[in-house]
Amino acid sequence: MHIIPAIDIIDGKCVRLQQGDYGAKTEYTASPADMALRFQDAGLTRLHVVDLDGAKAKRVVNYRTLEQITRAAEHLHVDFGGGLQHADDVRIAFECGARQITLGSIAVKNRSLFLEWLGEYGAERIILAADVNNERIAVSGWEEVTEISLMEFLAEYEAAGVKYAMCTDISKDGMMQGTAVDLYQRLREERPKMHFIASGGVASMQDVERVAELGMFGVIIGKALYEGAITLADLQVFMRG
Repeated sequence: MHIIPAIDIIDGKCVRLQQGDYGAKTEYTASPADMALRFQDAGLTRLHVVDLDGAKAKRVVNYRTLEQITRAAEHLHVDFGGGLQHADDVRIAFECGARQITLGSIAVKNRSLFLEWLGEYGAERIILAADVNNERIAVSGWEEVTEISLMEFLAEYEAAGVKYAMCTDISKDGMMQGTAVDLYQRLREERPKMHFIASGGVASMQDVERVAELGMFGVIIGKALYEGAITLADLQVFMRG
């Protein structure tokens, strides 16, 4: 299983939110590029970057910060999301060094365009963001909860060729109270061929180990790393295993 640290960006700075609430923001002193380099030097190979300004603005905003990250930590496999609503946004993300893009809102609001990009860039370069509140899909930086069922959403897009999906239980995100293990177990049982990335609520190495036992493709770790609940030394042991 891939260990994937997260860098969320507002105004070019590293932040963490609670349950997607922009008003419940913690800002960190290290620059995103410095943080990425720290992860790379520790032996991690992947990074999840979210442009929170972009998610709200519905266009990529912090693309220069993405470029700084990929230049500083050139060996990290970076996936990038937030504000990818137009072809130019996707082009900019890849030009600024993203290896994959994470798409959520566009998959809900413009299915034909999502499928066009899936065909153009291929399933290896696109991650479907399945962000949920009470198992209903949320979009637009989690500010809008739809009536779309998570399981139906995943079934539809797997049939269309999607290979990777990142599932975030918003109620868990940034709360440091444990991750949605029961939900992830159901995902693995119902869609065993998809490569799922668990996201939200990881608070301890026990959470990481429980997710790994389910056979998830990867796990996003955010606040637990920034707050020291999980250390890079802890992850070294896990990665060697």
